[in-house]
Amino acid sequence: MKFSLAIALSPLDQLTELARTAEECGFASIALPDSMFYMETASAKYPYTPDGSRFWDANTPWVDPLAAAAAMGAVTSRIRFYTQVLKLGSRHPVVLARQVGSVAVLTGNRFGLGVGLGWAPEEFEWCGVPYAHRGRRADEAIEVLQLILGGGMVSHHGEFFDFGGLQMSPAPTQPVPIYVGGHTEAGLRRAARHDGWSSAMIKFADLRDIIGKLSALRAELGRADEPFEIQAVCIDRLGLDGYRQQADIGVTDALVVPWLADGVGFDGPLSAKQDSIKRFADTVITKM
Repeated sequence: MKFSLAIALSPLDQLTELARTAEECGFASIALPDSMFYMETASAKYPYTPDGSRFWDANTPWVDPLAAAAAMGAVTSRIRFYTQVLKLGSRHPVVLARQVGSVAVLTGNRFGLGVGLGWAPEEFEWCGVPYAHRGRRADEAIEVLQLILGGGMVSHHGEFFDFGGLQMSPAPTQPVPIYVGGHTEAGLRRAARHDGWSSAMIKFADLRDIIGKLSALRAELGRADEPFEIQAVCIDRLGLDGYRQQADIGVTDALVVPWLADGVGFDGPLSAKQDSIKRFADTVITKM
């Protein structure tokens, strides 16, 4: 099993050094969060907390994950980066393809695109995209992304997106993996068609059930023997034994925030976070 360092809510001036330390300590990837903006009043509940409240506020630091990947990629050589997850619903796939392709090329194919629909109607509507039919639109957007990122002159004439022959150069020399987030039936079906599934915060029992559903869905699609990532944020199986249990049920990539376990907050000092990363590597990564 691999480990990804989740850097959500960290001060932005810490990101490049956190990436360097994570690479030195054997982490496989950096998981990059995404938030378009903080709306003063949200018309929908956040789906991944018990009471639907957001666990960040208007002053919480966020950076565009593609910009963050480019910055961290410039100071590292091995560690990978993926969005966990980028709000696909509010972004136009042609513009996004330019951005994703640039990051993939600049990082030497060390980038994976994790996508989700987005939970807030405001993120769609205030970016000029209707909230209705967001699932079908996302499916077509992924098709557009893969088409353009594959390189060469391409065109597309679909339900939501339409363009004539275009080419973006340089194209990535390897396919950009597509990971899909979401815990709904539709989200799991979407994930099963691509390269992996990325969880939000989830308990072990629910994680085990979802992995079973994904296995069945992939079998239906004839993809049971193809590589597939399970990126998990499991909240009740931690420590060496807990991560071994996650691996036993099929988790391939555990997302962790080592400093939280050591009592260091999201806005804690860089040195303390680096100490936690090194301690986690010594006590967990090297023993897996």
